[in-house]
Amino acid sequence: MFAPRFVSVAAVVTLALAAHALGGCQPSGREEAAAPSNTKSATATSAAGTVRPGEGGAPEFSDVASEVGIDFVHNTGAFGQKWLPETMGSGCAWLDYDGDGDQDALLLSGRDFAGHATGGRQTPALYRNDDGRFTDVSAAAGVNVSLYAMGATVGDFDEDGDPDVYVTALGPNHLWRNDGGKFVNVAKQLGVDDPGFGSSATWVDYDGDADLDLVVLNYVKWSPETDIFCTLDGTNKAYCTPEAYNGDTPHLFRNDGGRFTDVTEAAGLYDPSGKGLGVIAFDYDGDHRPDIFVANDTQPNALYHNEGDGTFSEQAVLAGVAFDEAGRARGAMGVDVADYDGTGLPSLAIGNFSNEMIALYHNEGAGFFIDSAPTSALGRQSLLTLAFGTIFLDYDLDGLIDLFVTNGHVESEIAQVQSQVSYAQPMHLFRNVGGGRFEDVAPKSETLSQPIVGRGCAAADYDGDGDLDLLVVTSGGRAKLLRNDGADGARGLRVHVVGGDGSCRDAYGAEVAVTVNGTTRRGWVRAAQSYASQSEPTLTFGLGDATQVEAVEVRWPSGRVARKTGVSAGQMLTFRESEAAAL
Repeated sequence: MFAPRFVSVAAVVTLALAAHALGGCQPSGREEAAAPSNTKSATATSAAGTVRPGEGGAPEFSDVASEVGIDFVHNTGAFGQKWLPETMGSGCAWLDYDGDGDQDALLLSGRDFAGHATGGRQTPALYRNDDGRFTDVSAAAGVNVSLYAMGATVGDFDEDGDPDVYVTALGPNHLWRNDGGKFVNVAKQLGVDDPGFGSSATWVDYDGDADLDLVVLNYVKWSPETDIFCTLDGTNKAYCTPEAYNGDTPHLFRNDGGRFTDVTEAAGLYDPSGKGLGVIAFDYDGDHRPDIFVANDTQPNALYHNEGDGTFSEQAVLAGVAFDEAGRARGAMGVDVADYDGTGLPSLAIGNFSNEMIALYHNEGAGFFIDSAPTSALGRQSLLTLAFGTIFLDYDLDGLIDLFVTNGHVESEIAQVQSQVSYAQPMHLFRNVGGGRFEDVAPKSETLSQPIVGRGCAAADYDGDGDLDLLVVTSGGRAKLLRNDGADGARGLRVHVVGGDGSCRDAYGAEVAVTVNGTTRRGWVRAAQSYASQSEPTLTFGLGDATQVEAVEVRWPSGRVARKTGVSAGQMLTFRESEAAAL
């Protein structure tokens, strides 16, 4: 529902907030009939053998941000006027910006609005990783520029061997070209300085020409001059929901030899009603071409199928991912994909608004998905939380892919109208117990159960111990670095894929298949995922108790294939396209 640009108190509010913040998507009969989350009857088979639900115990994560030198505090710019951008928070990214082999941390922040100084942070921050300790190198690296930053995606767009960064913002966006560890904004020069309300973005070689193209989302059309008065109580201003504002289209910028051309309309991505917050590129139907999924807030999600001729066709309704099971558009935020049940197909997890539950769209093959969350503990346990960052990872390296979610409401006073919903909320860590079933083990963890106003999150093995750690941005609060202390890196295998001989250097879109004890798990090298964030490109596979991997196979977008057999656990393998065989 769109509202006029200028309205008084009574015109917008109650309807929009009733639909979104106060909304009543209640558990269906199927959800109520689902098996309880603490059932002990079923067993699950992992790559290592038999694992029983609950055997993993409490997840062991420690927030070590301050201890290792990350002192980042996010700034919303809030000054009492309840402007929409203040609710959204920002993302983060891992990247090896200096080429020393470890992952550095980029954290994004808002800034003060003109004429309203808060004393908070005004710039993003880049922390260099020095053997597990971090140093703020924002000034030296050139990223200490004042902007209301939202999201980031990392990719070597100019194929010079170092990672560049695209940063979305409350316009204009920035493209930071990496010139030997020093970043220079070339967005305007190269035609990608989108002036809208940027949210997420991702690099993808959609046309198969071995360079990185750019998909950029915009949220809604908002400015201080067009801000709308919304209220919860009929008197005091509250944050408007996105229904109050017109949407804005995503953009597709084709890389033409280091310069970019806006091909949004010609390629079929133009959607002026879109309210995109999460984006991911993945091949959902196995035709070896990257498709694009957009998580929209209060508008139907979009799934753009790559037709292979430079165009896309929108297939979300036919694929079953546009709406919830009742045919309603949800408030979608973060998104990720994984083969969480060993079918070989990428399924979708989407973080949604409170009272809507997380979506877990299982890939049934033939281009169709079914949301399994409403009949699962995952759906039940996420009903009241508002999910932003959403990441698949095997946190305990048992061979089954788990799901981590950051939560936090957008309205600080939500408890006044929904007593069961809070502003700050605990995180979710849904442990995969096999058979498509998950249990939330975050309540067992003192660290993960602490309420935060969670937004972006990204995963990386920052300390080199073989398991995945988590970087989390909180809206208006301190960033968290959740060190994974409970997994044994010897039970995993890490795979790094390098392109550059028929595919882009970052190898985005490459598929990795790991076979252990007769079971094959697949992962895909990708750019952005989660909410406005990007994890490290190296893939981490849990092996459980297995000490040997029967085979590791990599398939690049170019069609080249490499394979290794008889690999010992606990290693980091690097596969280079230049050394692979052509099909």
